[in-house]
Amino acid sequence: MPKILVIDDESSIRNTLQDILEYEKYEVELAEDGQEALEKMAKGPYDVILCDVKMPKMDGIELLEKIREQDGDVAIVMISGHGTIDTAVEAIKKGAYDFISKPLDLNRLLITIRNAMDKTKLTTETKVLKRKVSKTYDMIGESDAIQRIRTMIERVADTDARVFITGENGTGKELVARWLHELSKRSKGPFIEVNCAAIPSELIESELFGHEKGSFTSAVKQKKGNFELASGGTIFLDEIGDMSLAAQAKVLRTLQENKITRVGGEKEIGVNVRVVAATNKDIQKEIREGRFREDLYHRLSVILIHVPTLNERKDDIPLLANHFLGEILTEQSMPPKSFTDDALEELKKIKWTGNIRELRNVVERLAILCDKEITGDDVIQFAQPLSGK
Repeated sequence: MPKILVIDDESSIRNTLQDILEYEKYEVELAEDGQEALEKMAKGPYDVILCDVKMPKMDGIELLEKIREQDGDVAIVMISGHGTIDTAVEAIKKGAYDFISKPLDLNRLLITIRNAMDKTKLTTETKVLKRKVSKTYDMIGESDAIQRIRTMIERVADTDARVFITGENGTGKELVARWLHELSKRSKGPFIEVNCAAIPSELIESELFGHEKGSFTSAVKQKKGNFELASGGTIFLDEIGDMSLAAQAKVLRTLQENKITRVGGEKEIGVNVRVVAATNKDIQKEIREGRFREDLYHRLSVILIHVPTLNERKDDIPLLANHFLGEILTEQSMPPKSFTDDALEELKKIKWTGNIRELRNVVERLAILCDKEITGDDVIQFAQPLSGK
């Protein structure tokens, strides 16, 4: 339900607007002055704010400026019984969506609120889309382990050397692969990610190499595989330790000859692709036990990069937590929040079994459940609720 904050020092106007807007299916909160309004805003975002101009303690124009400092996107409609053109112009210049004079024309007010909400929604969607389109894959951290990985990426990114990445789930193996692609001469080409663990063994060859129409029951049309789609760019074979031996043999042939053959086809198709692979398994153990081809491993592992666990780089946790908090607040259009020093220290004390992915989930939980300042007590209460901490 859309949420509206009404700020007016006259209780009769506040109550009347509340009755009307609640009848129109809006959730309404009231504030009688600027200070109360700012306190309410600190607890959660609003879709639209209706703000009187003439109020004691803090007038509406001053409050408008303070609201804009807290939330640059919320639509603010100024209302006044002493409105002048100069006041209206000043309000618009300082970020108001509209200016309506008292006595209020209720039809105009409701239309203005609907239009303001549409604007807020479009602004939020635009920010999210821009973030997705222009997203850079930041490697956050200053620990020695991360510095070594950065150095290695910078040295090998602009080559076509195959890279084999190891590390636990959630440590950021995909991030390393994307950085290798972004810094390479293939960066304008496609980056195709294949999660080998998520594709059934009977379909993995079709996904990787494509198939011809009629090659099996559900092959109703020809399909290009991921090696073809990645041509000119990079293919990232994530969790390659889970790939079937039959598919491994075909990948090995592809790496040897730079050619693929679609399932059910006979024609060889040349591919120009850089291969980056990753696994969370002990690959040497997989080789010893016959589940992974040693010759394929040697083809893939020209460059080896091991990504450390979060527990091995705890000094990076404050940087990561603040980075994730900023991302989450922007994505979810939440008001500004921050970690206290003791909160960051409590985060460093946690044993992170899910690594970076788990930390981001915890930061999102804290952003949703906590007030403007996220404290050490908040971390103890909410970070690991199942552990009893």
